[in-house]
Formats: sequence, structure tokens, C-alpha cells
Amino acid sequence: MVLNYIWIAFFLIAFVIAVIKLVFMGDVEVFPNIMNATFDAAKNAFEISIGLTGMLALWLGMMKIGERGGLITTLARVLSPVLTKLFPDVPKNHPAFGNMFMNMAANMLGLDNAATPLGLKAMECLQELNPRKDTATNPMIMFLVMNTSGLVIIPVGILAFRANAGAAQPTDVFLPILLATFIATLIGIVITALFQRINLLNRTLMLTLGGAIAFVAAIVWGCRQLDKDSMNVISTCVANVMLFTIIIGFLISGLRAKINVYDAFVEGAKEGFHTAVRIIPYLVAILVSIGVFRASGAMDWVVDGVRYAVNALGMSSEWVDALPTALMKPLSGSGARGMMVDAMNTFGPDSFVGRISCILQGSTDTTFYILAVYFGSVGISKTRHAVTCGLLADVCGSIAAILIGYLFFG
Repeated sequence: MVLNYIWIAFFLIAFVIAVIKLVFMGDVEVFPNIMNATFDAAKNAFEISIGLTGMLALWLGMMKIGERGGLITTLARVLSPVLTKLFPDVPKNHPAFGNMFMNMAANMLGLDNAATPLGLKAMECLQELNPRKDTATNPMIMFLVMNTSGLVIIPVGILAFRANAGAAQPTDVFLPILLATFIATLIGIVITALFQRINLLNRTLMLTLGGAIAFVAAIVWGCRQLDKDSMNVISTCVANVMLFTIIIGFLISGLRAKINVYDAFVEGAKEGFHTAVRIIPYLVAILVSIGVFRASGAMDWVVDGVRYAVNALGMSSEWVDALPTALMKPLSGSGARGMMVDAMNTFGPDSFVGRISCILQGSTDTTFYILAVYFGSVGISKTRHAVTCGLLADVCGSIAAILIGYLFFG
């Protein structure tokens, strides 16, 4: 229901602003720009879905091998003590735990193309436990928020964009991104747990949280010992080695279980094709509304309003020029990436705005895109508190990104 109101609001706000610009500012191009944006967004939604087809087929095929080979069940059993605390409605040792872990691992390594198919498979498993097929369950919402908070240990893509933009030290935003995304994920879990009345003050979760904090601290310390070239090489190498190791692990599990690995892969790949087709309407709906909102100039008005308010309070408004990246990130990953690149091109990759924009890009994930794709793949139309929790995590992640940016570069 919340998504329904937000979706309509995008169109209504865009229409009102377009009328104002046409009548009072004489902007005769505003409505043609909006209509062009609808066509471009619809085409882009279809191209995204088709582009996902190959990756969905590959990874859902591998997941089918993992299922039949018992690897997913093994992962579920190992992770069950921790995940059952966050997902109390999922039965112990359920395969969904293994699928969720694989998705989280891919996200943490910055492997977006691999993470999406794995996440869709996890959502299908959770849907099997859903008594009301059109309504999101608590485990679905918790899983979605953990995705939208965007915990990434190795932000390879952002580092690559900074290198291409000519940054003196492309990796100088690595630690700020790691800290900001960790804070966003932690707050997202806490907020969702409060909505769902999950008790986080138990020994298992406290030990896990402490271990996660220690792990992040170890990564921060290790990165400080490396120069920028070594950091780039190690980040890229670790991500790709881990990805290929996962593939080999699936194949070995299938061989050990003495299943027909090829047939299992093909069966899973077919599911990937059908999933790609199912998400097209949901992607068209969300991307068209975002395109209309941007083309009307609503985003520019929001940024100018924030700048005025910040200046009126006597605060530093230097970060406001990076705000479009934060505002666009929940709506569109490619749009936010474009805002980040534009900020680096306009202000310089080593400028304060350029760096803040990169940290904002890495601090959270595309909430509405993930919501549309993940829920759309299993036919969920009633999202309950998913949007609220996801957006609150985004806001906290963005605030953390700005404050950490001032701490490191201000």
C-alpha cells in the first residue's frame, strides 16, 4: 500500500511541477521531456530484465545444483543459530537460510549481478512459507532491508569509476564507504527488529555483532597498511576468486551427491528465464515513475530547497551538491551512478563533493528497485513496513556517509 501511494505521488508531483514550469516559467519543453522519459524508462526496464536473463539463468542453474547436491542445506544448518534469531518465522535448517547467505556474501563482495539471482531464489523459498501469497512476511521484509542497506566490503565498481575519473587515490573512499554501509545495515536490522518485535539482546546475536564489528575493524586496519595500487589489485582479485570458488563449490557438491550436474543446471536456468519475464511489469512501473519525477525537474527543486534550508540554519552546505546521488540511490542504481559520475566530472574526483558522492553511492542500495524486483518475482503486492524500514535505513546510511565524509575529508 505504501508503494502504491509513493508511485502515484511521483506522477502527481511531476505533473504539478511541470504545469508550474509551463505556465509561470514558459518552459515548453517540460512535457515533451516527461513523455520522452516515460518511453525511455519503459525501454530501459525491458532492457534491464533482458540483461538479467543470462545472469539469472547462470546463478539459478548453479543454485539448483547446490540444492540437489546438499550444499544449500549444509549452509542453512551452519548459519541456522544466527539467522533463526533474525528470522524466527523460518524453520530451523530451512534452505532459505543458505540462499540468503549466498546473496549476502555476493552483496558484500560487490557482485551485484550475482547477488540479484541469489536473492530472488531466497525470496522464492520464503514465499513457499507464506500463508498469504500477496502479502510480505516478516522474514521477507527483514531480508529485503538487509539488501537495501547495501552492506559492501569491496566496492569495486566505485573504485573503478574513481580511477577512470583520474582520482589521485581511487581507494581513499574505501574505508568511509565500508563504515557508512556497515552503519546503514546495522540500523536497518535494528529498525526492522523493532517493527517485528524481535529480541536482539541475546547471546548469539550479540556475539555475532561483536564479531562483525571486529571483522570490519580488521579490514580497516589491513587497508591502512596497503598503498592504492595494492588495494585495487587485492579488491578485484578477492571478489573474483570468491565468486569462482562459489561456482566450483556448487559443482563439487553436485559431483559428491552423484547427481546429473548438467541437467540440474539446465532446470535451474529455465527458472531464471521465467523469473526475468515475471519482473518486467514491476520494473516498468517503478522506473517510469522515477523517470517522470526526474524529467519534471522535481529532483532539482528538492536539492535547491535543501540547500536553502541548510544555509538558513547557518550550517555548511558544501555536501548538498552531492545530495542528488543520495536522493537517486533508493530510486535507481544507474541514475545514482550517473549522479556520482556527474559530481566527479563537475567538481573533480578528489574534491569534497566528488568524494562525498562516492561514499553516498556505496552507503546504501536501490530500495525501490530491489523492492520491485524481489517482491515482483513472487507476486507480492502488499509490502507492509518494508518501504518504511528500507527508507529509514537509507536515510541513516546517507547521514552516516556525510558525517564520515566530513571526518575523513572535511
